[in-house]
Amino acid sequence: MAKYLLLKHYRGGPAPAVDFAPMDQWTPDEVDAHVRFMRDFAARLEEAGEFVDTQALAPDGAFVRYDGEGRPPVTDGPFVETKDLIAGWYIVDVESWDRAVQLAGELSAAPGPGGKPVCEWLEVRPLWGDSPAVTE
Repeated sequence: MAKYLLLKHYRGGPAPAVDFAPMDQWTPDEVDAHVRFMRDFAARLEEAGEFVDTQALAPDGAFVRYDGEGRPPVTDGPFVETKDLIAGWYIVDVESWDRAVQLAGELSAAPGPGGKPVCEWLEVRPLWGDSPAVTE
C-alpha cells in the first residue's frame, strides 16, 4: 500500500473543464449535495480501508517566507480573488498509482450547480518516501 495526496483545485488546474458559478452562488441544496458527496466518498474509502485523512480549506490565507536573520517574515495575501484555490485534500492509502488516479477521477465528479459534475482538477501526488513511482 502507498499513500497519495488528492489535492482539490477549486476552479483551477491546467485548463478549466467546466465553467460553473462560484460555490457562494450555489443554492443551499446544491451545496448540501456537494458536501454529502464528499462525506459519502470519504465513508466509502474508510470502509475499503483506503482512507487516511481529508480536510477542506478556508478560502483566505497568506504566503509566508523567511526574509533573513532578525527580519520579520514576508507575507503576501490574502488571495480571495484567485482563480486557482486549493479547496482541500484527501490522503488515501491504496495499492497503486492507478487506483489513486481512479479515485481522483471519481472525486472530480462531485455535483455542482444543477447537480452536474463539477469536473474539478485534482492533483495526485505520492507522499515522499512512501509511494512507488507515478508510472508504477
